[in-house]
Amino acid sequence: MLLPGLPLNRPADRPLDPPAELRGQEPLTRMVYPNGTQGWLATSRAAVRAVLADPRFSARYELLANPMPGADATLPPAEPGDFSGMDAPDHTRYRRMLVGQFTVHRMRQLTERIEQTTAEHLDAMENQGPPVDLVRAYAEPIPAVTICELLGVPYEDRARFQAQAILVTGVGATPDEFAAAMADLKQYMGELVAAKRASPSDDLLSGLTETDLDDVELTTIGLFLLGAGIGTTAHMISLGTLAMLRSPRLFEAVRTPETVEQTVEELLRHLTTVPFAVRAALDDVTVSGQLIKKGEVVTVSLQAANRDPACFSDPDLITPGRRTAGHVAFGHGIHQCLGQQLARVELAVAYRALATRFPSLHLAVPFEQLPGLNDGITFNPSELPVAW
Repeated sequence: MLLPGLPLNRPADRPLDPPAELRGQEPLTRMVYPNGTQGWLATSRAAVRAVLADPRFSARYELLANPMPGADATLPPAEPGDFSGMDAPDHTRYRRMLVGQFTVHRMRQLTERIEQTTAEHLDAMENQGPPVDLVRAYAEPIPAVTICELLGVPYEDRARFQAQAILVTGVGATPDEFAAAMADLKQYMGELVAAKRASPSDDLLSGLTETDLDDVELTTIGLFLLGAGIGTTAHMISLGTLAMLRSPRLFEAVRTPETVEQTVEELLRHLTTVPFAVRAALDDVTVSGQLIKKGEVVTVSLQAANRDPACFSDPDLITPGRRTAGHVAFGHGIHQCLGQQLARVELAVAYRALATRFPSLHLAVPFEQLPGLNDGITFNPSELPVAW
């Protein structure tokens, strides 16, 4: 079978599910990319994890083909510091330095700040009164404030920084707005790196100035953490809340300390807000009985892998307490999400605080009227009107 392209159409009656065409495929299926080349689509969890764990598959941007229609068919090589588009040993060098900055002490500090941030924004929601757009009032600010803490953005700069960061990582910005905000952030990040080098404090960026990384690399790493740390977490807060509003028993599960972490893992598995990753074969490799030839590109569907019925019974149901070990919502292999533990903390705190403060929370509009419900490969709501 040859797929004409990456399946994009989610079921109209179940818009939180992956595209139906991703289901029932062979573990690996031939697929035509928008640039006209033929490659592969991996949909089983076994095939997805095999590709992501095998060093014979490269993440280098210049070797890949973008499976999304209308996007740039190819990309230039990764800039210094952008280790998401690098293989070992370059990737290893950068990642080792960053892992060393995610200390237990710093995580504890960030957890306390996340709890404070959620309380502040819930207070603001309560004072304003319903209806409230949960995306703007809650889902976006929490990871934005967390990134400010992580990078050590001075308090007097945070309003500007957060506004621009949300603009480039959220939804709804025009191309001109995105470009202007990105340019402003890049300039600011360069200035912040210089300030941390001159006067370091107790934050991740200051810690990295003590390594052999130069200012260009540090600026790129700061922007990478910004992109990785805000958009996907905000998306998960919004979508996880929406899933809970459609299944009230989940509200009770996230309110309970003994079950909130398991429920977060199940929501991550079920929603999988990063839909896919792309790799290129550096050699001939056999995966799930299929020969992938050197140079061929493979798109791995993280969404499909997390709904694999061979690994998760009744995978389309959200089941608190389910054993979710091995889910790939954060990827797999050496490129697995660096900040996944911090994201887990943000989600657990945000869900629990919201469900506890507003136990009668409900959508302020019919589900079918939510903007963007059937746009794109994942539902990323630009607005989530709620009341209580």
